[in-house]
Amino acid sequence: MKEIKVKDASPFCTIAPDTEPGVRQPVFGSEDHKRSSISVKSTPEIEKKYVHRVYDAIAPHFSSTRFAKWPKVAAFLESLPTGSLILDAGCGNGKYLDLNSSCYFIGCDISPSLIKICADKGHEVLVADAVNLPYRTNFGDAAISIAVLHHLSTECRRKKAIEELVRVVKKGGLVLITVWAVEQEDKSLLTKWTPLAEKYVEEWIGPGSPRVRGPSSPTLESIPETEENGLGGHPKDSKESLTRNMLQSTCSTSQNEDDSLVSKDGSSQQEYFVPWHLPYHRAEVSGASASALANGLAKKDDKKGAVVYNRYYHVFGEGELERLVSGLDNAVIVDKFYDKSNWCIILEKTLQG
Repeated sequence: MKEIKVKDASPFCTIAPDTEPGVRQPVFGSEDHKRSSISVKSTPEIEKKYVHRVYDAIAPHFSSTRFAKWPKVAAFLESLPTGSLILDAGCGNGKYLDLNSSCYFIGCDISPSLIKICADKGHEVLVADAVNLPYRTNFGDAAISIAVLHHLSTECRRKKAIEELVRVVKKGGLVLITVWAVEQEDKSLLTKWTPLAEKYVEEWIGPGSPRVRGPSSPTLESIPETEENGLGGHPKDSKESLTRNMLQSTCSTSQNEDDSLVSKDGSSQQEYFVPWHLPYHRAEVSGASASALANGLAKKDDKKGAVVYNRYYHVFGEGELERLVSGLDNAVIVDKFYDKSNWCIILEKTLQG
């Protein structure tokens, strides 16, 4: 098992002829299904600009702040049988990839910069999209997705990412998923975040994205950096909630699914920009940060001495994560809990394939 390689010609990748290496080619029963799949796998511009490019730019600084393991994630990994093969989808800087020495870990992340950090530590990793994992079906014993799904901007893509996690584990395999919650332990934090406004709808144009809406809103102001999993507070009212428009995207949704976008306190605002303050001494003057400033992806905060990036988040209301997996016919929820301002579930795969 220690000879397993997941870079380049991985034994876990199914590569179809005349396609990009590592991209699994599913079989669909109709043209509608094919178009739907292509739409889901096409990354919306808002994710490219406010997730992918941001994490590439802040990767070293982000990694330096990500070393503590969440106790319940650690407990889950330590509970797995000796010799288990575990996938960390969205592994970041790889802090969980060596947690249980009796198991074998592989990881993937959308950010090449974070994957380089993992590879430099000797981890078995590759760059991959959460909605199109380049691994064989039924290959792993368990999978984890820690603080990843909330960076996906449509319900379709979040559902697809969950389906992929279940697909790659064996029958009886377990999947742990955690996401940021609207309902927070510290109720003051959410007010410091910036609700997505009309101004940013142009960043959301593309396959799998919500429909285009009305005119722009005022420019967003700089807001303080908060803890990675800290939310909370009373969201600002918006004239037309962005989450309502998500229901009119290329993904077909039922009336009941509309309820999944309303949090326990009745708030419908779940789309936010969360800032990351990259200190000037950590920013490359002629590198990614200079480019981001020139392109308007980031801005300077001289008072804090930092380059400020905005990261896109869809925060989850109570019960929303469970409803996302309710349509799966090959997995069941075996545990669900709230931990450190996150909603968490553990799934067990019930059918092979």
